[in-house]
Amino acid sequence: MTMLRSVPDGYREAVLFSILALCWGSSFVAIEVGLEYVPPLLFAGARYAIAGAIVFGYAAVASDRLRPVGRAEWAAVAIAGVFVIALYHGLLYLGELYVSGAVAATIVSTAPILTAAFAGVLLPEERLAPAGVAGFVLGLVGVIAVVQPTSVGLESNIAVGAVLVFGSAVAFALGGVLVRPLDSALPIETLQAWAMLIGAGVLLGWSVLRGESVASVELTREMLLSFGYLTIVSGAFAFFLYFELLEQTGATQVVLVSYAEPVVAMGVSWVALGYLVDSLTLVGLLTILAGFVVIKRTALRSLLRSVLEGHSTATS
Repeated sequence: MTMLRSVPDGYREAVLFSILALCWGSSFVAIEVGLEYVPPLLFAGARYAIAGAIVFGYAAVASDRLRPVGRAEWAAVAIAGVFVIALYHGLLYLGELYVSGAVAATIVSTAPILTAAFAGVLLPEERLAPAGVAGFVLGLVGVIAVVQPTSVGLESNIAVGAVLVFGSAVAFALGGVLVRPLDSALPIETLQAWAMLIGAGVLLGWSVLRGESVASVELTREMLLSFGYLTIVSGAFAFFLYFELLEQTGATQVVLVSYAEPVVAMGVSWVALGYLVDSLTLVGLLTILAGFVVIKRTALRSLLRSVLEGHSTATS
């Protein structure tokens, strides 16, 4: 990222945002490809065991603390590991056995809306206003448009996959909200490294309980490319970008990556697999985005104002 230091702030942030969206959006398609050759939970667990070790090494250099201290910090890394890494990725990988990466990415884009909804229920200071409730309903309508239950049948594999992927978004959102009240000064790099390693342990244990075996892994070129890409690029490298972008722009702008990811996933699916999403999936994505805009309208107005002010300063 040092090569971008000389670029004006607004443009550097746009480049980082675009690269992060590309890394995370394409990961849904890479998962879809890899699942042809590796059992889902073993796939996710091995990926995060290696990525977690890499991020841990980065934390050793970039942060001033490598170990949680006190009950609150250990609770924070445990919640992040179980909910944000293990349950989120476990359910996502299981869901992608039945639905495409593009559809999975679209359903997962409800995570910011679900986060706001859980925060409104669990955190008294963040209760949803009526407009927020309307935004949450829009998000659910968007998911229904993507799944199209009347055409696929509620007992079909597609519906099962959609429920699993939606469950992954619920786990991700709930984990993010449960961590908030905890009084933790743990550096984000260290927290993320511990979360990855704990999550990897949970995923690998879950894999054993599910009866998955290393013997069933097919060592093909596609499998190795998928695993390497997900571990190095979408895993470790993308989280380094995430840390950088979070420091420069704050959480609201980083959350917007969630709405670029499905677009990237759709494009990569088309180029790599020849898969085209239907119009209702696009309508669903736009409806989910509209729900997020309704919920976060105040924060987005402030963000837009600061971006415009920064752009005018850079060009004056």
